[in-house]
Formats: sequence, structure tokens, C-alpha cells
Amino acid sequence: MLVNSRVMLQEARRNGYAVPSPDFFNQTSLRAYIETAEALDQPIIVAYSEAFRNTLSIEEAAWMGKYYAEKVQVPVALHVDHGFSTDFVKACIDAGFTSVMIDASNQSLKENIRITKEIVQYAHPHNVTVEAEIGHVGSGENYESHEQTDSIYTEVEDAVLFAEQTSVDSLAVSIGTAHGNYRGTPILNFDRLRELRSAIPIPLVLHGGSGTGDANLKYCSELGIAKINLFTDLVNSGVESMKLAHTDDLIELTKASADGMKKMLQHYYNVFGRKED
Repeated sequence: MLVNSRVMLQEARRNGYAVPSPDFFNQTSLRAYIETAEALDQPIIVAYSEAFRNTLSIEEAAWMGKYYAEKVQVPVALHVDHGFSTDFVKACIDAGFTSVMIDASNQSLKENIRITKEIVQYAHPHNVTVEAEIGHVGSGENYESHEQTDSIYTEVEDAVLFAEQTSVDSLAVSIGTAHGNYRGTPILNFDRLRELRSAIPIPLVLHGGSGTGDANLKYCSELGIAKINLFTDLVNSGVESMKLAHTDDLIELTKASADGMKKMLQHYYNVFGRKED
């Protein structure tokens, strides 16, 4: 069933687990993610990134997301990941997305607040939840359009001010993860996460989940991260599954890629913890 992310993230924060949010880039990946959630009887946040706009239009992504979400009984939020422009995010809201992220984290705090407030004021009357980012999650080698940059930790005082002034529904924070394949060993600042969890009443989000390590991610979910974004590990698992298929049949390769992504997503459900009945 199609929902926004408000209730599922509040429940995750309250009960010490994280909802996975995998990025979909075509029909195969989207269906694989939702089928995995349905098989496990767990909520999911399927995400469409502005980085994929050239290969999958807003309208296509919205139609497919709504279609597959309504075919299952588990809660499915259709989310926009890293919307960098207000026009893009508003277009996604108009198309039927139920959750959006406006990413103005590369702007000054004042400008980030202004842009985020604009999206919140547009989204909430449509019953659409809004995620924003404060601090900056850097990048390693990745499939998306993120530049290779270093992370900037989220400051607690800034995050408190941001949450109060924007009325945002969830907040992506930077504690040492990176988008894509890591160039080194991830070292997370759990003390900062504890401070943020104590100071901010809304659910916290972790970007750059792939490659961060199972123990790190499990601890993050226990410490208050309610949503963890995934992409690179899922895609890599799909590619590896295709290689192991030892076939040049495109239909079989497509099925193999879906199986690989499903297997990895199921693994992360086990790592992040699960919603209990």
C-alpha cells in the first residue's frame, strides 16, 4: 500500500530499527525491492534520484512506483532521493510521490533552511513528507552523479535550529559515511549520533549505507537512525549475480540481477532490524 514515510519512520525511531531505502533506476530494481519487502512483511521506502532523470522520467518513476506499491499489503513510501532543485522536487510531488528529499546541504545554513521551508510548505498540504540534509555526506566511487567530496559532520546546534525552523519530517545527518564505494575504511562518529538523537525529536536518516559494515549499520539503527539509504551494494550484488549466471540470455540475466538485488536487500533487513507485528 502506498503511504508517506511519517508513521513508518516514527515507529522505527521508537523501536530501534531502520527502514531500508533503496534507489530504483528501472522496473526490474523497483519490483525486486517491493517484492522483497512483501515477502518479509516489512515496510520499505523506494527512492528515485534526480541523478536517474535522464534514463527514467519523473512520470515513469511515479507511475511504476504507485502501481507496484498498490499491489502489496506492506507500507511502501515512494520517495525522491537527493532532489537538488525545488522545481524537480515540486514536479515529483505533483506526479504523486509521497515522500521527498530536498538536498540543499551544499548551501549555507540560512539558505538550506529557506529552501527546505519552501518545499515543506509545498509538500505538507499534499500529505507528502519531507527529508532534508544538514552537514554533508561525501562520496567515493559511485554510480550516481555525486562528486567525490569529503564528508562534513552535522553540528548539533545547527541541526536543532534547522529542525525547529523548517518543520521537516526527517533529517539526514552526516557522521562519517559516504556515497558509493568507499576509498578507505569508514569510521563513524557514534558520539555525534547519540548527541543528535537526544537533541532532535524527528527521525534521523543515514545516507551512504553501502560498504559501511554490518556492525556499524546495526549500531546506527539501535542508536536512533530510522532510515538507511542503499544503492551501491544492491547494484554490485545484481552485477555479481549476473556474472554467476554464465549466460548471454538477456531475460535470464535480468532475472539474475533481480535475484542478486533481492538477496542483498534481504541481508540488510536482517542487519537493520525489523518491525515486529
